[in-house]
Amino acid sequence: MAKVLVSLAVVGLAISLFYRVVAQDQEEASSTPSSYVPLLVLGDSLVDSGNNNYLDTTFRADSPPYGIDSPTGRFSNGRNFADYISEVLGLPEPPSPHLSPQFQGERLLYGANFASGGVGILNDTGSELGNIIRMPEQLASFERYQAQLAALVGGTEQARRLVNRAMVLLALGTEDFVRNYFTLPFSARARQYTPRGFIDYLISEYVKILQRLFELGARRVLVVGPGRIGCVPAQLAGTGRDEDVEECTSEIENAALLFNSELARATQQMNSQLQTDVYVAANTYMISLFSSNFPVEKPGSNHKQE
Repeated sequence: MAKVLVSLAVVGLAISLFYRVVAQDQEEASSTPSSYVPLLVLGDSLVDSGNNNYLDTTFRADSPPYGIDSPTGRFSNGRNFADYISEVLGLPEPPSPHLSPQFQGERLLYGANFASGGVGILNDTGSELGNIIRMPEQLASFERYQAQLAALVGGTEQARRLVNRAMVLLALGTEDFVRNYFTLPFSARARQYTPRGFIDYLISEYVKILQRLFELGARRVLVVGPGRIGCVPAQLAGTGRDEDVEECTSEIENAALLFNSELARATQQMNSQLQTDVYVAANTYMISLFSSNFPVEKPGSNHKQE
């Protein structure tokens, strides 16, 4: 249930951003070839809807327990952030993985999902996973998508308007901690940086990604950071602890908390420099903490809090 609440809280931010979109661009919308607000998704396993299915990687979600009855390539047993937000936007279906054979025709108007499970802000994150779509390639795919869109809607100017109207969802940071800095028994990055120094480095690299998105036409960007990653079973197993909220791994928890705070600060500074609100940062850690401390039982459910 905690995971559901986190998803809903992030969707709440998406709703507020969506209504800002509607308020700001009603005139522009009338001059675009589609009435939809596209959703363009980049990042890691929080939002990957199946791209890794088409890659030579050990990190895939196309078999049980993911999806259990019908594995979809999502790293969950249900919908992810991108699925919920696409529903808020009124899209006929969530944006397709851009590697899917079904990613063509009218589906391009709904947006695109470029995300790949296992990637991080840094290119060396997830190096043990094989062929995953790291951020430089995701950004390149974002750019190529616009050329595909232009061919569909009648030119680069029409495509640019659609991308300007789009909501961009970016989820990064989790893997840089769990697959890079805090890997056991030690990591090269941990020898190179203090936790605070590593976070500062991550933020500086994240800002470059956000700047590149702006250069590529993104004007409404919802940024999602890591949640309570010190409480996930893999981290607890690595320390020999039970899955108990009070026993979460404190060092990685503190890092996730600080990262979210610094990410919010960085996006605010970028908005100030641009003199407009392009970026909205979701403090996923605090949302996760609230949902853990104040769980809400779903009517008719009878299960342990996730």
